[in-house]
Amino acid sequence: MSNTDFILIVDDNPTNLSILSQALKSAGFLVRVAEDGESAIELVQYKIPALILLDVQMPGIDGFETCRRLKADPATQNIPVIFMTALADRESKIQGFSVGAVDYIPKPFEQEEVIARVKVHLQLKQLNDSLEQQVKERTENLQQAQVKLVQQEKLSMLGELVAGIAHEMNNPLGCIASNIAPAKEYVTDISKVLQLCNDNLTQLPLVIQEAIKTYDLEFILEDMPNLLGTMELSTERIKDISVSLRNFARSDTSVKVKADVHEGLESTLLILRHRLKAVNGRPEIEAVKQYEKLPLVECYPGQLNQVFMNILANAIDTLDEAWQEQKSENKHPKINITTEHLKSEHVVVRIADNGMGMNELVKQQIFDSLFTTKAVGQGTGLGLAIVHQIIVEKHGGKIYCDSTPGRGTEFVVEIP
Repeated sequence: MSNTDFILIVDDNPTNLSILSQALKSAGFLVRVAEDGESAIELVQYKIPALILLDVQMPGIDGFETCRRLKADPATQNIPVIFMTALADRESKIQGFSVGAVDYIPKPFEQEEVIARVKVHLQLKQLNDSLEQQVKERTENLQQAQVKLVQQEKLSMLGELVAGIAHEMNNPLGCIASNIAPAKEYVTDISKVLQLCNDNLTQLPLVIQEAIKTYDLEFILEDMPNLLGTMELSTERIKDISVSLRNFARSDTSVKVKADVHEGLESTLLILRHRLKAVNGRPEIEAVKQYEKLPLVECYPGQLNQVFMNILANAIDTLDEAWQEQKSENKHPKINITTEHLKSEHVVVRIADNGMGMNELVKQQIFDSLFTTKAVGQGTGLGLAIVHQIIVEKHGGKIYCDSTPGRGTEFVVEIP
């Protein structure tokens, strides 16, 4: 028992209060007294005792009702209550235990017995508090371990999937890219031959003249270079996508490496590009980027990309939901992505949507493990918990959320 803990004695008999107080004080306990149930409840609201010795028969509210009220209050329900009473009948004892008492001391009482019972129940409470704390700590440790395992598994699976897609794209893409140049040469040569045919049309056999007119050779010769140019541009576009996929999914080393935050954001937006397009009546989601010049950041790039992926995907989800529920407002869905370099040598990434927003209760729980606002089967409740762990624990940064119902949500990530 610490120096700040005390025993509260509640009894309307001044003699009992005096005898018990002296006995407990002589045993080394701090003591406070109350002469009725109302006074006891008022005192307990001000300062929580380690244990209460409570008389049953008192004026006003009796001991049973006093105990019942104490146990109904979450702030006081764990205080051990020992009844003191001359009522020795079975019904009274059952009633006492049913309202939450831990023990009975019959009157007249022996001082040594009171002290012994008080010590026993204080030790039991201490053991129980210690056990509850251990359970709480182990539960938190298990949740953290679960989040880490899920994070590692998700990152590994996502990396393998994206890297596999990029690898599979490379082979046919390489084939197409390497053949475009000779194909252009062939087409150029063929075009020259066909142009000669077209220029000397009257000297050709009649069947060839008719074919040239039917298939509009002049238009084909004019349009063919344009087609090849479009194919070449598309190939370059696919190559850019492949590079972005590899950048997004690159494996993290055991140490941090310098990386470009903008490159990670662009890679993530590229992967999510199909979700930004107009669908089911919802207009295209506009991604507005305001990038400030940033230094390279020492980080785990794959994990940082996972953070951007999760926040951006959630923003798209909430914009989809907002459109379905607020079609009459015809709001243009938008995601603003802003970066800045603070004087405190922190890089800040802000990702804001103009969706439905969150109330204060939801906002306070979004980073909790297993908390989700999505329907059953649509969310694990681990996404933002993993995001929080990556930013705070892995990178020593900060992440917080600002949201207003009906106006949207902004996530702010600070990385040293």
